Amino acid sequence: MVMVASVVTLVGTVTGMVSALDHGRGSDRARPEVTHVPSPVPRPALPAPSPSPSRTTRTPTAPSKEPPATGLTPTRTERKQRTDPVTPRLYRHPDSQVLDWVRAHPDDPRTALIASRIADRPAAVWFAEYSPDTIAVRVRAVTAGAAAQGRVPVLVPYAIPDRDCGGASRGGAPDLAAYDAWIDAFARGLGSAEVIVILEPDSIAQSDCLSAADRAARFASLARAGRALKAANPRARVYYDAGHSGWNPPAEQAALLKQAGADASDGVFSNVSNFRTTADEIAYDRQVLDALGGPASLGAVVDTSRNGNGAPPDGQWCDPAGRRIGRAPTLTTGEDRIDAYLWVKLPGESDGCRGAAGTFTPSYAYDLAR
Repeated sequence: MVMVASVVTLVGTVTGMVSALDHGRGSDRARPEVTHVPSPVPRPALPAPSPSPSRTTRTPTAPSKEPPATGLTPTRTERKQRTDPVTPRLYRHPDSQVLDWVRAHPDDPRTALIASRIADRPAAVWFAEYSPDTIAVRVRAVTAGAAAQGRVPVLVPYAIPDRDCGGASRGGAPDLAAYDAWIDAFARGLGSAEVIVILEPDSIAQSDCLSAADRAARFASLARAGRALKAANPRARVYYDAGHSGWNPPAEQAALLKQAGADASDGVFSNVSNFRTTADEIAYDRQVLDALGGPASLGAVVDTSRNGNGAPPDGQWCDPAGRRIGRAPTLTTGEDRIDAYLWVKLPGESDGCRGAAGTFTPSYAYDLAR
Protein backbone atom coordinates (compact mmCIF):
# COMPACT_ATOMS: atom_id res chain seq x y z
CA MET A 1 0.00 0.00 0.00
CA VAL A 2 2.90 2.33 0.62
CA MET A 3 6.46 2.53 -0.48
CA VAL A 4 9.56 3.94 1.14
CA ALA A 5 11.26 6.84 -0.63
CA SER A 6 14.85 8.01 -0.43
CA VAL A 7 16.51 9.82 2.44
CA VAL A 8 18.63 12.93 2.55
CA THR A 9 20.96 13.68 5.41
CA LEU A 10 20.60 17.18 6.76
CA VAL A 11 23.44 18.98 8.47
CA GLY A 12 22.63 21.99 10.63
CA THR A 13 25.18 24.78 10.57
CA VAL A 14 23.80 27.41 12.88
CA THR A 15 25.27 27.67 16.36
CA GLY A 16 23.11 28.10 19.41
CA MET A 17 21.14 26.17 21.96
CA VAL A 18 17.93 24.62 20.69
CA SER A 19 18.04 22.36 17.65
CA ALA A 20 15.38 21.11 15.27
CA LEU A 21 15.81 18.06 13.11
CA ASP A 22 14.47 16.79 9.84
CA HIS A 23 13.48 13.23 10.41
CA GLY A 24 11.12 10.33 10.06
CA ARG A 25 8.76 9.26 7.34
CA GLY A 26 5.67 10.41 5.61
CA SER A 27 5.81 12.03 2.22
CA ASP A 28 7.50 15.40 1.87
CA ARG A 29 8.94 16.00 5.33
CA ALA A 30 11.57 18.11 7.04
CA ARG A 31 12.10 19.94 10.31
CA PRO A 32 12.59 23.46 11.63
CA GLU A 33 15.60 24.62 13.58
CA VAL A 34 15.57 27.16 16.40
CA THR A 35 18.89 28.08 17.76
CA HIS A 36 19.14 30.47 20.68
CA VAL A 37 17.85 31.12 24.18
CA PRO A 38 14.93 33.60 24.07
CA SER A 39 15.32 36.97 25.75
CA PRO A 40 15.12 38.05 28.51
CA VAL A 41 16.25 34.68 29.88
CA PRO A 42 20.04 34.66 30.42
CA ARG A 43 21.97 32.58 27.90
CA PRO A 44 23.58 29.57 29.58
CA ALA A 45 26.74 28.08 28.14
CA LEU A 46 25.37 25.14 26.18
CA PRO A 47 26.59 22.93 23.33
CA ALA A 48 25.97 23.69 19.67
CA PRO A 49 22.89 22.12 18.06
CA SER A 50 22.88 18.62 16.67
CA PRO A 51 22.95 17.91 12.95
CA SER A 52 19.56 18.02 11.29
CA PRO A 53 18.83 14.75 9.48
CA SER A 54 15.82 14.12 7.28
CA ARG A 55 13.73 11.03 7.35
CA THR A 56 12.77 8.25 5.03
CA THR A 57 9.37 8.98 3.59
CA ARG A 58 6.23 7.06 2.87
CA THR A 59 4.05 7.87 -0.09
CA PRO A 60 0.87 6.09 -1.13
CA THR A 61 0.96 4.06 -4.31
CA ALA A 62 -2.52 5.24 -5.21
CA PRO A 63 -2.78 8.57 -7.04
CA SER A 64 -2.46 11.52 -4.70
CA LYS A 65 -5.59 13.39 -3.79
CA GLU A 66 -3.61 16.63 -3.79
CA PRO A 67 -4.05 19.02 -6.72
CA PRO A 68 -1.08 19.54 -9.02
CA ALA A 69 1.11 22.57 -8.56
CA THR A 70 -0.49 25.68 -10.01
CA GLY A 71 2.65 27.59 -10.88
CA LEU A 72 4.22 30.45 -9.00
CA THR A 73 1.15 32.67 -8.78
CA PRO A 74 -0.85 32.06 -5.58
CA THR A 75 -4.55 31.27 -5.95
CA ARG A 76 -7.21 33.48 -4.44
CA THR A 77 -7.64 30.99 -1.59
CA GLU A 78 -3.92 31.01 -0.87
CA ARG A 79 -3.82 34.80 -0.80
CA LYS A 80 -6.65 34.76 1.72
CA GLN A 81 -4.84 32.21 3.85
CA ARG A 82 -1.68 34.27 3.89
CA THR A 83 -3.55 37.29 5.19
CA ASP A 84 -4.94 35.34 8.14
CA PRO A 85 -3.99 37.19 11.32
CA VAL A 86 -1.47 35.41 13.50
CA THR A 87 -2.94 34.66 16.89
CA PRO A 88 -1.32 36.78 19.59
CA ARG A 89 -1.43 33.76 21.90
CA LEU A 90 1.28 31.73 20.18
CA TYR A 91 4.93 32.38 20.99
CA ARG A 92 7.43 33.38 18.34
CA HIS A 93 10.93 32.40 19.37
CA PRO A 94 13.10 35.53 18.93
CA ASP A 95 16.07 33.67 17.44
CA SER A 96 15.95 31.39 14.42
CA GLN A 97 17.74 30.82 11.16
CA VAL A 98 15.19 32.81 9.19
CA LEU A 99 15.40 35.75 11.61
CA ASP A 100 19.19 35.61 11.46
CA TRP A 101 19.02 35.82 7.68
CA VAL A 102 16.48 38.67 7.66
CA ARG A 103 18.58 40.72 10.08
CA ALA A 104 21.73 40.11 8.06
CA HIS A 105 20.17 40.96 4.68
CA PRO A 106 18.09 44.14 5.06
CA ASP A 107 18.71 45.16 1.44
CA ASP A 108 17.96 41.85 -0.23
CA PRO A 109 14.86 42.25 -2.44
CA ARG A 110 13.40 39.06 -0.93
CA THR A 111 13.72 40.18 2.68
CA ALA A 112 10.44 42.03 3.12
CA LEU A 113 8.35 39.13 1.86
CA ILE A 114 10.25 36.50 3.84
CA ALA A 115 10.10 38.65 6.98
CA SER A 116 6.36 39.29 6.78
CA ARG A 117 5.21 35.84 5.71
CA ILE A 118 7.67 33.52 7.45
CA ALA A 119 9.93 35.20 10.00
CA ASP A 120 7.05 36.97 11.75
CA ARG A 121 5.12 33.74 12.28
CA PRO A 122 5.37 31.71 15.50
CA ALA A 123 6.92 28.29 14.98
CA ALA A 124 7.75 25.27 17.12
CA VAL A 125 10.99 24.95 19.06
CA TRP A 126 12.71 21.58 18.68
CA PHE A 127 14.78 19.75 21.30
CA ALA A 128 16.53 17.11 19.25
CA GLU A 129 19.84 16.66 21.04
CA TYR A 130 20.16 14.08 23.79
CA SER A 131 21.67 16.30 26.47
CA PRO A 132 20.39 15.18 29.88
CA ASP A 133 22.47 17.67 31.85
CA THR A 134 21.11 20.74 30.03
CA ILE A 135 17.67 19.84 28.74
CA ALA A 136 15.75 21.25 31.71
CA VAL A 137 17.39 24.67 31.47
CA ARG A 138 16.93 24.69 27.69
CA VAL A 139 13.22 24.02 27.98
CA ARG A 140 12.88 26.48 30.86
CA ALA A 141 14.52 29.22 28.80
CA VAL A 142 11.84 28.90 26.14
CA THR A 143 8.86 28.49 28.46
CA ALA A 144 9.98 31.39 30.65
CA GLY A 145 10.40 33.61 27.60
CA ALA A 146 6.90 32.73 26.43
CA ALA A 147 5.37 33.17 29.88
CA ALA A 148 6.93 36.62 30.19
CA GLN A 149 4.96 37.61 27.09
CA GLY A 150 1.80 35.77 28.12
CA ARG A 151 2.05 33.52 25.07
CA VAL A 152 1.94 29.79 24.38
CA PRO A 153 5.12 28.07 23.17
CA VAL A 154 5.11 24.93 21.02
CA LEU A 155 7.83 22.47 22.07
CA VAL A 156 8.97 19.32 20.25
CA PRO A 157 10.92 16.72 22.24
CA TYR A 158 12.69 14.48 19.73
CA ALA A 159 15.08 12.04 21.41
CA ILE A 160 13.34 8.67 21.33
CA PRO A 161 15.81 5.74 21.02
CA ASP A 162 16.06 4.11 17.58
CA ARG A 163 14.92 7.36 16.08
CA ASP A 164 14.14 7.08 12.37
CA CYS A 165 14.63 3.30 12.64
CA GLY A 166 18.38 3.83 12.32
CA GLY A 167 18.03 5.87 9.14
CA ALA A 168 19.28 9.34 8.31
CA SER A 169 17.87 10.74 11.55
CA ARG A 170 19.34 8.05 13.75
CA GLY A 171 20.17 9.16 17.26
CA GLY A 172 18.30 10.06 20.39
CA ALA A 173 18.75 8.61 23.85
CA PRO A 174 20.87 5.46 24.16
CA ASP A 175 17.99 3.42 25.61
CA LEU A 176 14.50 3.85 27.01
CA ALA A 177 15.66 4.16 30.61
CA ALA A 178 17.86 7.08 29.58
CA TYR A 179 14.98 8.53 27.55
CA ASP A 180 12.63 8.33 30.53
CA ALA A 181 15.13 10.30 32.61
CA TRP A 182 15.57 12.82 29.77
CA ILE A 183 11.80 13.34 29.57
CA ASP A 184 11.64 13.83 33.33
CA ALA A 185 14.25 16.57 33.00
CA PHE A 186 12.40 18.03 29.99
CA ALA A 187 9.23 18.14 32.09
CA ARG A 188 10.99 20.06 34.85
CA GLY A 189 11.50 22.93 32.42
CA LEU A 190 7.84 23.28 31.47
CA GLY A 191 6.95 25.81 34.14
CA SER A 192 3.31 26.36 35.07
CA ALA A 193 1.90 28.34 32.15
CA GLU A 194 0.14 26.92 29.12
CA VAL A 195 2.39 25.05 26.70
CA ILE A 196 1.86 22.75 23.72
CA VAL A 197 4.05 19.64 23.41
CA ILE A 198 4.35 17.81 20.08
CA LEU A 199 5.63 14.53 21.48
CA GLU A 200 8.18 12.69 19.32
CA PRO A 201 7.18 13.05 15.67
CA ASP A 202 7.23 9.75 13.74
CA SER A 203 7.63 7.71 16.94
CA ILE A 204 4.30 5.94 16.44
CA ALA A 205 3.59 6.09 12.71
CA GLN A 206 7.15 4.95 12.04
CA SER A 207 7.44 2.08 14.50
CA ASP A 208 7.07 -0.86 12.13
CA CYS A 209 10.84 -1.40 12.04
CA LEU A 210 10.78 -2.45 15.71
CA SER A 211 10.15 -5.94 17.00
CA ALA A 212 6.86 -6.49 18.81
CA ALA A 213 8.65 -6.37 22.15
CA ASP A 214 10.62 -3.22 21.30
CA ARG A 215 7.52 -1.51 19.97
CA ALA A 216 5.60 -2.32 23.15
CA ALA A 217 8.48 -0.95 25.22
CA ARG A 218 8.59 2.24 23.17
CA PHE A 219 4.86 2.75 23.48
CA ALA A 220 5.01 2.20 27.23
CA SER A 221 7.75 4.83 27.44
CA LEU A 222 5.69 7.28 25.36
CA ALA A 223 2.69 6.71 27.63
CA ARG A 224 4.93 7.37 30.61
CA ALA A 225 6.26 10.52 28.94
CA GLY A 226 2.76 11.91 28.52
CA ARG A 227 2.00 11.30 32.18
CA ALA A 228 5.28 12.90 33.28
CA LEU A 229 4.69 16.02 31.19
CA LYS A 230 1.14 16.46 32.48
CA ALA A 231 2.19 15.82 36.09
CA ALA A 232 4.92 18.45 35.85
CA ASN A 233 2.56 21.03 34.34
CA PRO A 234 -1.16 20.26 34.29
CA ARG A 235 -1.62 23.09 31.78
CA ALA A 236 0.62 21.36 29.25
CA ARG A 237 -1.26 20.12 26.20
CA VAL A 238 0.40 16.93 24.97
CA TYR A 239 -0.22 15.59 21.46
CA TYR A 240 0.85 12.23 20.01
CA ASP A 241 2.07 11.24 16.56
CA ALA A 242 -0.69 10.40 14.05
CA GLY A 243 1.53 10.49 10.96
CA HIS A 244 -0.51 12.03 8.14
CA SER A 245 -3.38 11.28 5.78
CA GLY A 246 -1.15 9.52 3.23
CA TRP A 247 0.46 7.15 5.71
CA ASN A 248 -1.31 4.55 7.89
CA PRO A 249 -5.10 4.03 7.65
CA PRO A 250 -6.95 5.84 10.47
CA ALA A 251 -8.02 2.71 12.35
CA GLU A 252 -4.52 1.25 12.19
CA GLN A 253 -2.94 4.48 13.40
CA ALA A 254 -5.51 4.79 16.18
CA ALA A 255 -4.72 1.29 17.41
CA LEU A 256 -1.05 2.20 17.66
CA LEU A 257 -1.85 5.49 19.39
CA LYS A 258 -3.99 3.71 21.95
CA GLN A 259 -1.09 1.40 22.82
CA ALA A 260 1.04 4.50 23.40
CA GLY A 261 -1.47 6.07 25.79
CA ALA A 262 -2.66 8.82 23.45
CA ASP A 263 -6.26 8.36 24.59
CA ALA A 264 -5.17 9.73 27.99
CA SER A 265 -3.51 12.80 26.43
CA ASP A 266 -4.86 15.93 24.77
CA GLY A 267 -4.99 14.40 21.31
CA VAL A 268 -2.91 13.87 18.18
CA PHE A 269 -0.84 15.81 15.65
CA SER A 270 -0.46 15.21 11.94
CA ASN A 271 1.28 16.43 8.78
CA VAL A 272 4.45 17.47 10.57
CA SER A 273 6.83 18.82 7.92
CA ASN A 274 4.55 17.43 5.25
CA PHE A 275 2.52 18.96 2.44
CA ARG A 276 -0.87 17.28 2.76
CA THR A 277 -3.82 19.65 2.44
CA THR A 278 -5.46 20.96 5.58
CA ALA A 279 -8.82 19.58 4.45
CA ASP A 280 -7.39 16.07 4.05
CA GLU A 281 -5.70 16.28 7.46
CA ILE A 282 -8.87 17.46 9.18
CA ALA A 283 -10.84 14.55 7.76
CA TYR A 284 -8.09 12.08 8.60
CA ASP A 285 -7.54 13.36 12.13
CA ARG A 286 -11.23 13.16 12.93
CA GLN A 287 -11.28 9.55 11.74
CA VAL A 288 -8.26 8.78 13.90
CA LEU A 289 -9.84 10.41 16.93
CA ASP A 290 -13.12 8.54 16.39
CA ALA A 291 -11.25 5.24 16.20
CA LEU A 292 -9.04 6.12 19.15
CA GLY A 293 -11.91 6.72 21.52
CA GLY A 294 -11.17 8.41 24.82
CA PRO A 295 -12.78 11.58 26.12
CA ALA A 296 -14.61 13.92 23.77
CA SER A 297 -12.10 16.62 24.66
CA LEU A 298 -9.37 14.95 22.60
CA GLY A 299 -8.42 17.06 19.60
CA ALA A 300 -5.86 17.35 16.84
CA VAL A 301 -3.30 19.84 15.60
CA VAL A 302 -2.17 20.11 11.99
CA ASP A 303 1.18 21.36 10.68
CA THR A 304 0.20 23.89 8.00
CA SER A 305 3.62 25.42 7.42
CA ARG A 306 4.12 24.22 3.83
CA ASN A 307 0.79 22.76 2.71
CA GLY A 308 -0.76 25.75 0.90
CA ASN A 309 -0.70 23.90 -2.44
CA GLY A 310 -0.94 20.38 -1.07
CA ALA A 311 1.52 17.58 -1.74
CA PRO A 312 3.06 17.20 -5.20
CA PRO A 313 1.29 14.51 -7.22
CA ASP A 314 4.55 12.68 -7.97
CA GLY A 315 5.29 12.11 -4.29
CA GLN A 316 8.41 14.30 -4.31
CA TRP A 317 9.31 15.20 -0.73
CA CYS A 318 12.68 16.95 -0.92
CA ASP A 319 12.06 20.68 -1.36
CA PRO A 320 9.46 20.05 -4.07
CA ALA A 321 8.72 22.89 -6.44
CA GLY A 322 5.38 24.66 -6.49
CA ARG A 323 4.67 24.37 -2.76
CA ARG A 324 3.36 27.28 -0.70
CA ILE A 325 3.06 28.23 2.93
CA GLY A 326 -0.29 27.24 4.42
CA ARG A 327 -2.66 28.59 7.01
CA ALA A 328 -1.20 30.93 9.58
CA PRO A 329 -0.52 29.41 13.01
CA THR A 330 -3.55 29.77 15.23
CA LEU A 331 -5.27 28.24 18.24
CA THR A 332 -8.67 29.15 16.81
CA THR A 333 -9.43 27.00 13.77
CA GLY A 334 -13.23 27.11 13.72
CA GLU A 335 -13.15 23.35 13.04
CA ASP A 336 -14.63 20.79 15.41
CA ARG A 337 -11.93 18.75 17.19
CA ILE A 338 -9.12 20.62 15.43
CA ASP A 339 -7.36 22.47 18.23
CA ALA A 340 -4.72 24.35 16.24
CA TYR A 341 -2.92 24.94 13.01
CA LEU A 342 0.79 25.13 13.87
CA TRP A 343 4.03 25.72 12.01
CA VAL A 344 6.04 22.81 13.31
CA LYS A 345 8.41 22.93 10.34
CA LEU A 346 9.73 26.42 9.65
CA PRO A 347 9.30 27.16 5.92
CA GLY A 348 12.53 27.84 4.09
CA GLU A 349 14.68 25.35 5.97
CA SER A 350 15.75 22.98 3.24
CA ASP A 351 15.13 19.25 3.05
CA GLY A 352 18.50 19.00 1.35
CA CYS A 353 17.81 19.68 -2.32
CA ARG A 354 17.42 23.45 -2.63
CA GLY A 355 20.20 24.11 -0.14
CA ALA A 356 22.32 22.50 2.51
CA ALA A 357 20.01 20.21 4.38
CA GLY A 358 18.64 21.62 7.63
CA THR A 359 19.71 25.17 6.87
CA PHE A 360 17.69 28.20 5.89
CA THR A 361 17.62 28.67 2.12
CA PRO A 362 16.32 32.11 1.10
CA SER A 363 15.43 31.14 -2.47
CA TYR A 364 13.29 28.27 -1.17
CA ALA A 365 11.68 30.46 1.50
CA TYR A 366 10.89 33.13 -1.09
CA ASP A 367 9.25 30.62 -3.43
CA LEU A 368 7.14 29.28 -0.56
CA ALA A 369 6.11 32.74 0.58
CA ARG A 370 5.23 34.50 -2.66
